[in-house]
Amino acid sequence: MSLQEIKTRILKAEKLAGRPVGSTQLIAVSKVQPNARVQAVLEQGHRLFGENKVQEAEGKWPKFKEQFEDVQVHLIGPLQTNKVKAAVALFDAIHAVDRPKLARKLATEIQAQGKAPDMFIQVNTGEEPQKAGVIPADADAFIKECRDMELPIIGLMVIPPANEEASLHFALLRKIAQRNGLSGLSMGMSSDFERAIALGATHVRVGSAIFGERDYS
Repeated sequence: MSLQEIKTRILKAEKLAGRPVGSTQLIAVSKVQPNARVQAVLEQGHRLFGENKVQEAEGKWPKFKEQFEDVQVHLIGPLQTNKVKAAVALFDAIHAVDRPKLARKLATEIQAQGKAPDMFIQVNTGEEPQKAGVIPADADAFIKECRDMELPIIGLMVIPPANEEASLHFALLRKIAQRNGLSGLSMGMSSDFERAIALGATHVRVGSAIFGERDYS
């Protein structure tokens, strides 16, 4: 698979769903990828990337941002409160706002830095105990709480359970977003992004299909 093949599949999925061409943004997930692979994708003209960990991103992206000025980097993994200062400084969007303590810390840090990344609230649609995110029953109240703190919440994010039909979870996320007047839907990965686009995804997160398999050794 290549970057161009993924972009072609996204365009096809948008057309099949009757959505405007270009309404889905591709986040190239560069976590644990060697800098040479990331550089190659940058040189192909792609400018939107996703990282899971603040520390890894800090070591990778400042230099790339000097070289490629219009790059955007989104944090798509869980955020610890002790990393909030660095995350607000580095990222253009944060996809995993998932608890009141983190929301309060983000609100304080945004005031201190005078800079606000876009934010997505993570919803644990499968109510999996090992997974981050607010459960669907608590989502409306948490969205309101974040808005009351003036956090720039633009949408919702989900990682569906591995052993369940992803479309059911994408549909639930869209329903929660619609009733709260949110347009952003960060959903869909390498194995299911076409189904996510059919259900309104605005951001899909694709990694190994673009960069090749990750080497965690």
